[in-house]
Amino acid sequence: MSWSIPLGRVAGTEIRLHLTFLLLLAWIGVAHGLRGGMAEAVSGIVFICLLFGCVLLHEFGHALAARRYGIATPDITLLPIGGVARLERIPEKPSEELVVALAGPAVNVVIALVLLVALGGVPPLEAAAGLDDPGQGMAARLFWVNVTLVAFNLVPAFPMDGGRVLRALLAIRLGGRRATEIAAGIGQAIAFGFGLFGLLGGAPLLVFVALFVWLGASAESQAVRMREVSRGMLAADAMITRFESLPVSARIEEAAEKLIRTAQTDFPVVDGAGVLRGVLTRSCMIRALTAHGPDAPVLEAMRRDVPIVHNRAPLEEALAALQQSEGVIGVADGAGRLVGLLTQENLGELLMLEAARGRRPGPANPWARSG
Repeated sequence: MSWSIPLGRVAGTEIRLHLTFLLLLAWIGVAHGLRGGMAEAVSGIVFICLLFGCVLLHEFGHALAARRYGIATPDITLLPIGGVARLERIPEKPSEELVVALAGPAVNVVIALVLLVALGGVPPLEAAAGLDDPGQGMAARLFWVNVTLVAFNLVPAFPMDGGRVLRALLAIRLGGRRATEIAAGIGQAIAFGFGLFGLLGGAPLLVFVALFVWLGASAESQAVRMREVSRGMLAADAMITRFESLPVSARIEEAAEKLIRTAQTDFPVVDGAGVLRGVLTRSCMIRALTAHGPDAPVLEAMRRDVPIVHNRAPLEEALAALQQSEGVIGVADGAGRLVGLLTQENLGELLMLEAARGRRPGPANPWARSG
């Protein structure tokens, strides 16, 4: 994820911190410092760090459950709104997705039970209402934080765990596509209710949550439709074949000219054998022009970490590579020569066209094993 920094790696999963999280810590520190001085500022920052420690353990619950089914988790990113565990793919069966979805909240249940034993009973509700009040005790507030995390994550709406639980249960009887449509519809209805309540009740944070849930439900529904459309198709069926490329000897000025006279914003850089060496994006081009001038070589400005898939590879495989990439990916033939490009935009257009044609390839259940 862009704008995030790596903190380390645990069991093959990279832990990343989004830079906006640092803004949250700064805001918490300033707000508490103005109210109670340095001691309260430190206490507020420590509490937020412990809270997000619980969020991180929640995400590792998903990751460990996914590993049981052979699904890796490349990274977990901590954001001000929570954590995101990026799985390589969704589980293949509804029962597997159910286990993976419930594993996260289960971790928070365990943490809450441990704190319950340590505190010798249920802490007062005042601690739940005063999560920003150091006088309520760190452990008591953490107990209610974990209870809240369980309740919030089990709301039956994407992208929360409850939405995936609902989809998995519905998919057992209805199949994946229909289950996703219903779960996404329920999620958007809940988001509408959150937004309306937030507007009428003067709660802007709830409006933000509503927008987050609405977009998450839409994204999940579109992702499942894309997986359905891609079944039975090859990367060659969806790739862009008419594009401008740059030789490895090109300068930034030449790339700038192509940017002006074409609709492209990403330019593949290929060697004499037609093999992809990298991609010069518009942002890379602007940075190079500003820092080094028009005579700078594109080799020094291009992105080199560009995934490449075979043109005869299943489109589903190309989709997985595209999801892990921050932009365009290359499509090569058997000799390794670049023959096409795949972007989120052209795949979105493919989805719209196939939906308009009424194409329904493959099994309706995205968890069904192929072959």
